[in-house]
Amino acid sequence: MFKKILIANRGEIACRVIKTARRMGIRSVAVYSAADAGARHVRLADEAVCIGPAAARESYLVGDNIIAAAQATGAEAIHPGYGFLSENEAFASACEKAGIVFIGPPVSAIHAMGSKSEAKKLMEAANVPLTPGYHGDNQEPDFLRQQADRIGYPVLIKAAAGGGGKGMRAVAKSEEFSDALASCKREASSSFGDDHVLIEKYLQRPRHIEFQIFADAHGNCIHLFERDCSVQRRHQKVLEEAPAPGMTPERRAAMGKAAVDAARAVGYVGAGTVEFIVNQDGTFYFMEMNTRLQVEHPITEMITGLDLVEWQLKVGAGETLPLAQEQIVIRGHALEARIYAEDPDKGFLPSTGRLLHLAPPAETLNVRVDTGVEQGDEITPHYDPMIAKLIVWDESDTNPRERALARMLQALADYRVVGVANNVGFLARLVACPAFAQADLDTGLIERERSFLFPGAGALPVEAWQAAALAEVLCDQRHAASEAQQSADPHSPWHARDGWRANSVAQREIRLRAGETEKSVIVVYPARMDDGFTLSVDGRSIVASGELSVEGRLRANLGGRRVTATVVAAGERRHVFLDGLAHIFAVVDPLFHAGEGGGNEGGLVAPMPGKVIALLAALGTKVEKGAPLLILEAMKMEHTLTAPAAGTVHAFHFAVGEQVADGVELVEFEAAEKS
Repeated sequence: MFKKILIANRGEIACRVIKTARRMGIRSVAVYSAADAGARHVRLADEAVCIGPAAARESYLVGDNIIAAAQATGAEAIHPGYGFLSENEAFASACEKAGIVFIGPPVSAIHAMGSKSEAKKLMEAANVPLTPGYHGDNQEPDFLRQQADRIGYPVLIKAAAGGGGKGMRAVAKSEEFSDALASCKREASSSFGDDHVLIEKYLQRPRHIEFQIFADAHGNCIHLFERDCSVQRRHQKVLEEAPAPGMTPERRAAMGKAAVDAARAVGYVGAGTVEFIVNQDGTFYFMEMNTRLQVEHPITEMITGLDLVEWQLKVGAGETLPLAQEQIVIRGHALEARIYAEDPDKGFLPSTGRLLHLAPPAETLNVRVDTGVEQGDEITPHYDPMIAKLIVWDESDTNPRERALARMLQALADYRVVGVANNVGFLARLVACPAFAQADLDTGLIERERSFLFPGAGALPVEAWQAAALAEVLCDQRHAASEAQQSADPHSPWHARDGWRANSVAQREIRLRAGETEKSVIVVYPARMDDGFTLSVDGRSIVASGELSVEGRLRANLGGRRVTATVVAAGERRHVFLDGLAHIFAVVDPLFHAGEGGGNEGGLVAPMPGKVIALLAALGTKVEKGAPLLILEAMKMEHTLTAPAAGTVHAFHFAVGEQVADGVELVEFEAAEKS
């Protein structure tokens, strides 16, 4: 077995590999970019080496720097994690030439599966079912459009070297094909350095089911059952589960055999995933093979009780597979939710910023949190905005999936994130969605259930307003007590903020705003502090009391109802976590009056740092609301900025290829006057 390995990755997967390596007595070496100098994976590893500037193309994607770091630290092997260089044939070959073990498949297998089009040809020869499509080398736009017309719409354009939903576009009709192809090729080139694409028939209401396979260098190859990854947004997985709901033993055996046949066809060694697109009638087609560990591998670990990273290390060291196919059994049901710094209400736009408050649910036998960040860390625009993977597991004799869903809902209710927009609330609605709960699954579920998943801003419960106001008063009193203790006369009555008045009742107005709604909460201080405060909002008065910890945990009695909440202050904002929901308030300063005309009504601003890659409207032209104006590339994805109303484009403030900062004005746009 190896004595020391280097992890050529970052974030949660690097932390995940370090955890298993430490348990096995293997020393770990982390690599990091300048932006990750204080990252969690760097703090956890036994050693760490800086490999370049913040940009991935200058650090995590520079194979020579990583190999040099392995040689300098005496690492015998490199674990690539997923993403970055994990499926890079040249990097695997360079490791081999340097005498360093690449903990992954042979170079020949990466080569065979590195191109989706070449992989399809191999699978056809191995009698693995394929989706109708074009997988050839002719990349002329007109020819590709002819192939799409021949296959019949809708079709899916996919980057041949791609993964993770990048370089992928669904096209509904022929006249939309050219623009979609150009966008797909740009994104593929940016993400993978290869703009080669393939065209496939886009199946209606398909499921995405993948099989975890494992092979060793001694000819053994098995599968570790399936994962259902149908719930996706923008072709990227959001919520995965294992085993797949509704999977019969016969279909599992057939798909498992096809997955193993696919692996054997390329002489595979190590961990891999064979992905299938599955019709509602159960017919399935080979989609692609990922020659690495998948993001969602923990749910396979939960239902099998195995550590797949441990298996990777053993197979990489030349050992045989620890178990045979018949020795592996499914126990219970598991789900994984990807916690992202993104705003679901804004098209899942990534969010950046510091994690001012981060409190995941407690880890137990049933709940696991894989993360690469801690409170105080920053989500930067340089890398994927994942905060963590939340994994739950449960079992029962009748319906283990139902038990696992309940576990996930509770775990999401306990998740607290402040500092960046996040998808925790969206994931809770997704798990509670009747279609998902009833396992009515397909890759279009999120769009199909938009009315349930994106309900819009509703009225906040009065208890949330009361909790925010009570926390404000209690926090003020705690600060007063702290200041008194640090003063020369800690017992002076002038330090007290208990509202005492000689001949009247003290009261205070706290103005709060949530979205477009602003309310005043009138707080009347009691004659004796044990009596509690009187809170009045919307004409309703209650007596409230409670205790507020330094971390923001509020135990309160609100008019006879005992509640537990968390109230976190971030600037003028107050994040109230109550009854499994998160509510954001702003404390309004009554002495502040915003000046008129101070907004950005005349232009469009960058929603995050990025690079302008296309200008889509001619200057002086009149456009309709929703017309695409500019494409911004950020966090490895393309984001199209559209016209907020009908109007005229007067100027673009940045040229194609220029980097822009968050919040800068990109387009000078004049809205048409309403008649």
